[in-house]
Amino acid sequence: MTTRAPDQLILNVDDTDAARYAKTRILSRAGYQVIEAGTGAEAIAMARTQNPMLVLLDTRLPDINGFEVCRQLKDDPATRHILVLQTSASFVGTTDKVRALDTGADNYLFEPIEPEELIANVRALLRLGRVERELREVDRRKDEFLAILAHELRNPLGPIRSAVELLRHLDPYAPPAQENARQMIIRQTDHMVRLVDDLLDVSRISQGKITVHKAPLRLHEVVLAAIETANPAIKRGDHSLAVSLPDDDIWVEGDAVRLAQAVANLLNNAGKFTPRGGQISISALAENGEAVIRVADNGIGIAPEQKDQIFTLFAQGRHTDERVKDGLGIGLSLVRTLVELHGGTVGVSSPGAGQGSIFEIRLPLTAAATAAAPVQDEAPAPSTKRRVLVVDDNRDSADMLASLLEFAGHEVATANDGTSALARAAEFRPQLAFLDIGLPDMTGYALAGAIRKIAGLEQIALVALTGYGQQKDRDDALAGGFNQHLTKPVSYETLVETIERFLPAAQ
Repeated sequence: MTTRAPDQLILNVDDTDAARYAKTRILSRAGYQVIEAGTGAEAIAMARTQNPMLVLLDTRLPDINGFEVCRQLKDDPATRHILVLQTSASFVGTTDKVRALDTGADNYLFEPIEPEELIANVRALLRLGRVERELREVDRRKDEFLAILAHELRNPLGPIRSAVELLRHLDPYAPPAQENARQMIIRQTDHMVRLVDDLLDVSRISQGKITVHKAPLRLHEVVLAAIETANPAIKRGDHSLAVSLPDDDIWVEGDAVRLAQAVANLLNNAGKFTPRGGQISISALAENGEAVIRVADNGIGIAPEQKDQIFTLFAQGRHTDERVKDGLGIGLSLVRTLVELHGGTVGVSSPGAGQGSIFEIRLPLTAAATAAAPVQDEAPAPSTKRRVLVVDDNRDSADMLASLLEFAGHEVATANDGTSALARAAEFRPQLAFLDIGLPDMTGYALAGAIRKIAGLEQIALVALTGYGQQKDRDDALAGGFNQHLTKPVSYETLVETIERFLPAAQ
């Protein structure tokens, strides 16, 4: 008896014994392994348990008609990948075929069917199925690669942010230029984190499904943040940048990082398509009840026939031969996506090729918000000292995090693997532990369970602090016994709030 190949199993569904036997014999002679069902309910059950590659499905069944069987198979995530070749000797009109295809059938044949035609259709669908499986596997590997890449990129961002936070608190009265430099590092680190998050689901970017976190913003702050991001590229091109900002505050409701990203993309785009030494300008104003940001350049311009396509994903209409390599053509598409998520519009005008361009973002105005009180760069008020364990195989991350926590007045112990963490926990008796998930000798989940088995540490507060930040990772952490999941890098304020939440001062 030959071993069944995964793409050779076919489920033959027909309530007529003779017809079912005939089709099974044809398929078996062609080398396929066939299992049979005589009702719709039986077919659905066998599809779920046997996982055939293809269902040969008659339309007229005694309990559930074939159209409904097909719909249920395609609606169920566990069976939607199964190919369905629907057949009928009763429903032989064009409307019947359309109905079958609309409910998810991959093909529809009228009976009687010649054996050669049946086998040819089965082979064609199985070829399609193999390609779909390969694409699903590629997609799975892509998601896995992006998750690992994001984790590895977050690892160095954690100690960078922690080190800057520590410097700010150790020297709260630093000169303005020094503090501005620190704030710039923090802003750009946060920006990098947001971009790393996008790596985890690039399909959402292409579909415009990016999450935005809205809050009242001053328009000039968005513009200044964008200039800060794009300034290195503008300088590399030896361009001059003229900036015109309003004297009065103009308020919009939006995501500061995402809007700055959109405006920075326009500035980068202007620099990319403006000859060296060219002129770029950016302005912000209120006009006709809207907030308006304009980015103008004296670059290569846009031909009239290209204006409608320039915001399309992967479009590279605005280039010269030597600039084809400058990008994949997603920058302007992303600008449009981000602006539309804020209820705005983006457009472009140009007198023509070689005469420069003007890009314009329009956003709804919002009422002025009360400015938050400035953050005082002073040491925190004395608080109850807690014992905190930090476990991370990245020594820089562990050391910087420990330094921040010690500055906040806590007693801290560190470990860089699971085995030493267990020994430290038994000796140090921490009240709370920040645990990395990807440790060299065991997972953070296993470590969390082992720590809670130490006598006296059954109620310890455990916080997963990791570079893995997808929703599944959060769910896994909570299901694995952690009290909270945090994604690297975390701010000083988040660390303090987390400890206060689980270990209030009254405790």
